[in-house]
Amino acid sequence: MSSRELVVLGSASQTPTRQRNQNGYLLRWDGISVLFDPGEGTQRQLLLAGASPTAIHHICVTHFHGDHCLGLPGMLQRLSLDRVPHPVEVCFPASGQEYFDRLRRASAYEDHLEVVPVPVAGDGRVTSGPAFAIEAVRLDHDPDCFGWRVVEPDGIRMRPDRLEALGIHGPAVGQLVAEGELVRDGERVGLDEVADARPGQRMAFVMDTGLCDGAVELAAGADLVVCEATFASADAALARRYRHLTAADAARVARDAGARRLVITHFSQRYPDVRVLLDEALAVFDDVVAAEDLLRVAVPDRRTDLA
Repeated sequence: MSSRELVVLGSASQTPTRQRNQNGYLLRWDGISVLFDPGEGTQRQLLLAGASPTAIHHICVTHFHGDHCLGLPGMLQRLSLDRVPHPVEVCFPASGQEYFDRLRRASAYEDHLEVVPVPVAGDGRVTSGPAFAIEAVRLDHDPDCFGWRVVEPDGIRMRPDRLEALGIHGPAVGQLVAEGELVRDGERVGLDEVADARPGQRMAFVMDTGLCDGAVELAAGADLVVCEATFASADAALARRYRHLTAADAARVARDAGARRLVITHFSQRYPDVRVLLDEALAVFDDVVAAEDLLRVAVPDRRTDLA
């Protein structure tokens, strides 16, 4: 099982179907999870997926339409019931503060959870830690909608052959990493002589938007992009009217952004068979997965060609 993967909890748009729950997407990242857009039924979908809610450290809400946020009260109460010991950050558009406040206290319960609200008013870094940062970019929708990007810091990859050749081992390796250089017998050894750059991985979440530069900006260089594909091209007029994307639009976003893998989701109920959406996306972009509830999609292995 991959330690970095997307778990699809729901893949329908406004209306759930017999096969698809409303939105919900869990990103598992080395023991820390980020929950995106918890719609109704998210708690139960987590149970069916066999995914632990106690690993959730961040919840990101793109906007306050019900299919993207009405599962938030239940999730916060569940995390409180489980007495999750760590704070849980909830990132959301600042203009929707009143909706967050209502959802935060939607019913009576004993609250044992430290919730850290993170209202977002503009593009940029929202929060960061040793594992990754979360960034926001405004999308084209009404009400205010922000897409999210998870960004791992760049790192290094040590080269055992070079360390061995220079006789560097044990605590000296740690000293070299910490200080960036090591002096041995009067000779300086720089970290760049024994290590290669290791670009950090990226995941982007693009939801409920018309075509806009922000969608491509979010997906730029991403290893995994989760993108709405509400309509087929035959219904492009509806997509433009309601400021949504077609499957082909989503594929163009991934292609133009230089992304690696695309997951299309947020399907309108008018498509009981989403093969038409998948085929449209595949005509534009090579690596496309059509979301299904409870599907797990691995983040592609780390790239080595950029090192």
